[in-house]
Amino acid sequence: MQSASKMLSGPEKLAAVTKLVDTLRQDLTDGSLSPQPPEARQKYVDLGYEAKACSKLKNDDRDDEFLVSRVIFLTTYGTNTNIPDLIDKHHLAETIVENLERHANRGATSKKTNGPMEQMALAETLKLLFNITHYCKDKASSFSPAVPHIVTLLRDSTPQPTKPLDPPIGSLINALLNLNLGTTEIASSFYPDNEPTSFSDRLLDLLTRSSKAYNDEDLETNVTPLVGVIRAVHEYAPEQVKASIRKQLLPTETDRNEVLGKSTSIPSWLLKNSTNPLTPHLRETISDLLFEMSDKDATTFVSNVGYGFASGFLFNRNLPVPDTEAGSSSDTGGGASRPINPVTGQFLDRERQPDLPEMTEEEQEQEAERLFVLFERLRANGVISVENPVRTAVEQGRFEELPDDYQENVD
Repeated sequence: MQSASKMLSGPEKLAAVTKLVDTLRQDLTDGSLSPQPPEARQKYVDLGYEAKACSKLKNDDRDDEFLVSRVIFLTTYGTNTNIPDLIDKHHLAETIVENLERHANRGATSKKTNGPMEQMALAETLKLLFNITHYCKDKASSFSPAVPHIVTLLRDSTPQPTKPLDPPIGSLINALLNLNLGTTEIASSFYPDNEPTSFSDRLLDLLTRSSKAYNDEDLETNVTPLVGVIRAVHEYAPEQVKASIRKQLLPTETDRNEVLGKSTSIPSWLLKNSTNPLTPHLRETISDLLFEMSDKDATTFVSNVGYGFASGFLFNRNLPVPDTEAGSSSDTGGGASRPINPVTGQFLDRERQPDLPEMTEEEQEQEAERLFVLFERLRANGVISVENPVRTAVEQGRFEELPDDYQENVD
């Protein structure tokens, strides 16, 4: 191969390109190319072609948008490219915002797809936006004007029935992750005056669809960003929108007819995945969302999700676990309330009692003796240091020694 720094004539360029294409074609057959990272990206940066690429990206052409966005995207990995310069000197953020605006406008004027290159170019632009804001967080605010266009595209895109977060929807969600979503300029896009819950409802609809579409292997990658964006939208939302989100995501009266997490509702799905060992990032994001929907108050959090789901989160955050009494009540609306089990979150009057025969007094005495011996062994071995409850009960006169000839009255 000739040196990358040498200027080639027309025929030489054609020959070089032809050789490269032939090499790539051969690699598809026998995998002859080395798996080691190539030097092309760094050479591209060293030759200063980034300025030309940013200029080319301004063209209102989907082919150019697709190819140039991909090239700049690749230089964000494993090179010393100066990302702030791309934004400040070569106006990369402005160009990306303009391209997203074009996509949003075309989507608004025609609900039909404008060909595969439209979607491919959009996907490359969104990937580039994500990488730039990920590796250069200080310049993320330069991309805030893109948010209204991303919201428009999310609102107008139709999710696939089996994979609702496939591109472009998943890419649109990811593009929001690194942006500051709490600014005044963004609020009007997230919470429009005429329909303040329209965007949050769209996100929650995607969550409902995703809960049925993805298994554990796909949840971590696909659904975690969606829950993260829902969390941000909730955090900065006006009270009306917060109330709407909480109503749809926190356990309902129907959920409390069973142990929390056992029903098929979205609140139950969230609770189950808040302890999913196969999705560490998703479970943390869900727990953070549930805690924030409880006003970051430990007592409210336990009341909303039960000790079983709350205790681990509170312990990991070094937050005290509140002493909620058994039989605490949950408001069922209209001023009425029903006692709940604070551990499981289920209504006490809906708990299933074990279908076991009542113990005779002799059996009760034998069980008490067994527990007494068990506690004494544990204390002797240093396993526990609490007072034996059976001994305490005897000392307080709450147990009566039965004579050997005692016969239970069965009448």
